[in-house]
Amino acid sequence: MSDVEAVNQLVKDYASLKKEIHQVIVGQDEVVDQVLISVFSRGHALLVGVPGLAKTLLVNTIAQTLGLSFNRIQFTPDLMPSDIIGSEILDENRQFKFIKGPLFNNIVLADEINRTPPKTQSALLEAMQEKSVTAAGHTYKLPAPFFVLATQNPIEQEGTYPLPEAQLDRFMFNIWVDYPAYNEELAIVKATTSDTEIKLNRILTGEQILKYQELIRKIPVADNVLEYAVKLVSKTRHANELAPQLTKDFISWGAGPRASQYLIIGAKCHAAIRGKYSPDIDDVKAVAKPILRHRIVRNYRAEAEGYSMDRIIEELMK
Repeated sequence: MSDVEAVNQLVKDYASLKKEIHQVIVGQDEVVDQVLISVFSRGHALLVGVPGLAKTLLVNTIAQTLGLSFNRIQFTPDLMPSDIIGSEILDENRQFKFIKGPLFNNIVLADEINRTPPKTQSALLEAMQEKSVTAAGHTYKLPAPFFVLATQNPIEQEGTYPLPEAQLDRFMFNIWVDYPAYNEELAIVKATTSDTEIKLNRILTGEQILKYQELIRKIPVADNVLEYAVKLVSKTRHANELAPQLTKDFISWGAGPRASQYLIIGAKCHAAIRGKYSPDIDDVKAVAKPILRHRIVRNYRAEAEGYSMDRIIEELMK
């Protein structure tokens, strides 16, 4: 199959995937798109939203339709690294045996990741970066494909351990999950207050996902699109000559080179799922907010004057 045929097949599979997901998930089109783009781009995603917006249900539904193994870890203040990685035990033959933890799945939902201490967060984030874990001097490879989809509650910060910027940088997307519209909420209530059971079909396999990930990497990018992505990230750094006055006024720390890399990979995937064989600047703009919003640090003046992260990114893209 040629790359052009593969992109056409991706468009068909993606449409089937979204149709199957929307049997369970009402609305949240943008959120579904961003989670799936992170999956096809070999990235991880952080879903931020108040409780009750079906973040867990969304991740579980996507895992079922992708035909991948799934596990949910509820992060709590007493959770230890061995609880998620696994540990060695002495078996009946008095031999040490490694028992794999819940991380050894294709999709891992890290529920309320900011509720657990930094040492457990670090164990998870190491696995995200290296796609392997080390226990008792042995390195164990995690299954491929491997994704971490973490959730965070933005309104309740008491007794939490916020992820530092260096660790947030390992997430490709910071996805804002908002309240549903009135009609969507009406449909949700109708669907979830009856005894109807929905059986989901598996649309893709792990092998197909790996092939699509390779396909995304092979998509060519024009020089002007590369330059736009790098310039956009450079404009977030107030010491950079490209930085506008907005950056100097409202940003204390800008995004690193990983943001430029993810802008291009995300733009490639955004283009491919729409049947385009190469991304343009509009594709970069489409993925800019979820990629940049957790990589830029606003100063106190921005907060005082009501400049949200998304507003700053919009201004920089003009």
